[in-house]
Amino acid sequence: MGFQAPGLWNPWNLRNRWNVGRGDRIPNMVNARRALPAVVVIALLAGGCGRGAAPASETTATSGDVPVASLPQVDPAAILQHVKVISADPYQGRAPGGAGENLTVDYLQTQFRDMGLKPGNPDGTYVQKVPLVGITGAEAKPLTFTKGSKTLALAWKDDVVAWSKHVADSAAIANSDVVFAGYGVEAPEYGWDDFKGVDVKGKTIVVLINDPPVPDPADPSKLDPKMFGGRAMTYYGRWTYKFEEGARKGAAAVLIVHETEPAAYPFSVVQGNLGEKFDIIPPDRNMGRVNIEGWITVDSARKLFSMAGMDFDALKKQALTRSFKAVPLGVTASMAIHNTLRTIDSHNVVAKVEGTDASVKDEYVIYTAHWDHLGVGLPVNGDNIYNGARDNAAGVATMIEVARAFTKVRPQPRRSILFVMVTAEEQGLLGSQYYAVMPLHPLAKTLAEINVDEPNVYAPSKDVTVIGYGASDLDDYLRQAAREQGRTLRADPQPEKGFYYRSDHFNFAKQGVPSLYTESGVETAPSAGKPPDYLKSKLDDYEEHHYHQPSDEVKPDWDLSGTAQDAQLVLAVGYRVANAQKYPEWKPGNEFKTKRDSMVHK
Repeated sequence: MGFQAPGLWNPWNLRNRWNVGRGDRIPNMVNARRALPAVVVIALLAGGCGRGAAPASETTATSGDVPVASLPQVDPAAILQHVKVISADPYQGRAPGGAGENLTVDYLQTQFRDMGLKPGNPDGTYVQKVPLVGITGAEAKPLTFTKGSKTLALAWKDDVVAWSKHVADSAAIANSDVVFAGYGVEAPEYGWDDFKGVDVKGKTIVVLINDPPVPDPADPSKLDPKMFGGRAMTYYGRWTYKFEEGARKGAAAVLIVHETEPAAYPFSVVQGNLGEKFDIIPPDRNMGRVNIEGWITVDSARKLFSMAGMDFDALKKQALTRSFKAVPLGVTASMAIHNTLRTIDSHNVVAKVEGTDASVKDEYVIYTAHWDHLGVGLPVNGDNIYNGARDNAAGVATMIEVARAFTKVRPQPRRSILFVMVTAEEQGLLGSQYYAVMPLHPLAKTLAEINVDEPNVYAPSKDVTVIGYGASDLDDYLRQAAREQGRTLRADPQPEKGFYYRSDHFNFAKQGVPSLYTESGVETAPSAGKPPDYLKSKLDDYEEHHYHQPSDEVKPDWDLSGTAQDAQLVLAVGYRVANAQKYPEWKPGNEFKTKRDSMVHK
């Protein structure tokens, strides 16, 4: 299986998987921080790719630049029209494997073909097949905790959201001893081990979300910057890590206690993902994962701990110390889930602008945006279609118009430009994962990857948010282009949410390809004629009320001049990289630099 070549990340090996989903959908893949040395896990914070990293140097990229203002202008009206089409109800929320996928893939192919882009797959087509298994789980027996004659049954959806990723008809736990494992973290580089030799094989572990928020000894009102990155999330804080660590220790089930503030989203986001979930089919059919993965509400956790004769808040406080050790609750858990399985071929849509320089036209700059969303799900206010207008129809629409601009730019780029509209991002970055381990064009000849997810649809901005600010030379290109627009770059203001791990650029980064991921700025530009805090208020409202909800639809107050503004930026960056004399590099100390240096022979 071509995935097992020496030095290549192997997605089938439980200990070498490091993949997560942007939107905090129900977790879909087991991930392993041990794919890299322990120091690498925290390097996002210390060396460059992490949120809150030191800014890149002020060195201006040299690439024979065409000024941003001289590049073909991206039309905001055209972007809006694409969004209206692919986020409309007939597209059924664009879930992989259904009518919505067929409509979306056909629309994208038609757009790319009609504007004159060539097929991006060497087989002469505009698609890359991505084989997936769809799993729809249903409660067969409720999650029930038992201690002596006492029982506590949790209500499906209201109290517990659970699933099994086993590619099998059913999965269950029966009279499984329950253990509270703190934050479920084993991090030798921090001297941290929540398990400390406690055998959890065959048991159900209950864990807390996020990194342990260890207080700073010098100022208890702040987090210790030496522990788990301080405010910035490390991989240990991701829910995907919790499930992976449980599997590595042989647990039968892992239940994460949901709390809105540390999770950064309400329980409704978890509840909204009870439908079909996809995965790439591994040889072990996911039997190496725990039987049952899931979330329980904090109120349910309090009831569980009370039944065990323990105090949830007291144990949570103890879990903030290195001395904490997993605590058996003296309670057993039982649950059964029935799975309905189907296999599908989903599709990445791939198109290219061929380079004009025969000596380097087999080298690529890749642009990505995920075309999928959540499909049809549980109704909210009578609406059950999760249209995903901003997330990420707007990103795909942006890429269509960036592609159109590339057909008009003069001179045409020396190197080739590849547009990869990926599937199944909401299922755990599966489409980009598949491309990254089965690339259609060598990653060693891929100069850069530029990702667009949830673009600004509200107003022009004075700033640009860079996820993983300071990671690579791509920031220098971006800074130069932004300066030409009279804008500035800013680091991610919410590093605790771990956005670096949650979009498709990450799959390319961990393969060594310098990757750029920008999000909306927050400072409203004066040209918008709005208050300075208008843009931030709209972004906050989206996150609170519309993210991953059926209400993520085109709104009358959308102003896509901000989308076009950002599209010009990424157009400039990709064009300049495609014409540059040298490959962009990761900054010194970045955890992906060694891998990249071993790939590229300059």
